[in-house]
Amino acid sequence: MRRMKLFPRLFLYTLALLTLVVLAAHGLLHLLAPRMQLSLTLPEDLVVSVHPSRLVAQAVARALPWSLGCSLILSALGSFLLSRAIAGPVEQISAAARRMGELDPEAACPAGAGGEIGELARDVNRLYAGLLSTIRQLEGEKEALGRLERAKVDFLRAASHELKTPVTALRATLENMALGVEGYRDWEARLPDCLDQVDRLSGMIHDLLEASRLELAAGPAAPIDLVPLVEELCQPCRLIARARGLDFSLRLPEGYPALAAPGPFRRAVSSILSNAVTYAQAGGLVSVYLEDGALVVENQCDPIPAGEVRRLFQPFCRPDLSRSRESGGNGLGLYFADSLLTAMGLRYAFGPMEEPPGMRFTIWLE
Repeated sequence: MRRMKLFPRLFLYTLALLTLVVLAAHGLLHLLAPRMQLSLTLPEDLVVSVHPSRLVAQAVARALPWSLGCSLILSALGSFLLSRAIAGPVEQISAAARRMGELDPEAACPAGAGGEIGELARDVNRLYAGLLSTIRQLEGEKEALGRLERAKVDFLRAASHELKTPVTALRATLENMALGVEGYRDWEARLPDCLDQVDRLSGMIHDLLEASRLELAAGPAAPIDLVPLVEELCQPCRLIARARGLDFSLRLPEGYPALAAPGPFRRAVSSILSNAVTYAQAGGLVSVYLEDGALVVENQCDPIPAGEVRRLFQPFCRPDLSRSRESGGNGLGLYFADSLLTAMGLRYAFGPMEEPPGMRFTIWLE
């Protein structure tokens, strides 16, 4: 009986109970009916006592099989309907729970039943919906964590490669000076080169520390006015552009409210502006403007093929391989911008433009 399913078990229990009640009722009727006495009061005030034991016993004996059979049939029918009404929704909930155990997103308990069973089905559905939401959230966080770990590994590999060159050059210089190799005996003339290498290493370490803090950079968003912020960031870039013979165009409205984390947004836009000025062609134009809910930064240069653009967001990657670190930057500007904008949940696009030829960086603010 323990291994029997709910419906047959409930049916047998209710049928046995009703059968016991029917048998008990008919047994009492069969025992008590012949002992009943019938008293009649006649019109002439004559009282007569009648003991119809034999008559009653015969009547009961004839009616008892029909009554017992009909009662048992009705008991079986009632047991079946009652068992089905109780066990049906429970079995449906059990089948849905098995599908939920397999994380079937379409699984749901039928909540059409009333009473406690219907409330149980609705509670299970709410619990499963919350569970699926939590699982999706955890999967998203796991995927994001995996991307972050892969990005860290790639960054460390690129950083180790970048650090290897100045360290090797500095070691070779100092070793030749220590051994008195021809051309390195005049150590006073070589010390400025060593200091330049040390400054280069110091700058790279500073950049690495900046990159390591990016994952903590996404602070809470707050209402800000972009116009004074962008104007402040464009001031040093305007001076650099003038020194390089570039035209710098800034077109902003009187005010433009937006929702962003001020610190990370400032750092991202600063990197984008610095890249635009650094890689613009001499005599070219650098434009900054707000249009259709987006901040746009353009510079005239040799357009980079669309297939090569995504590679520029890798750490220490420079768009022109002929440039050195001194002339082409540290290769972290777009890496910083991508990490910060992604952490803030802002969409952006970076790609070539045809007329005038150059590159365009767009940040959507809405």
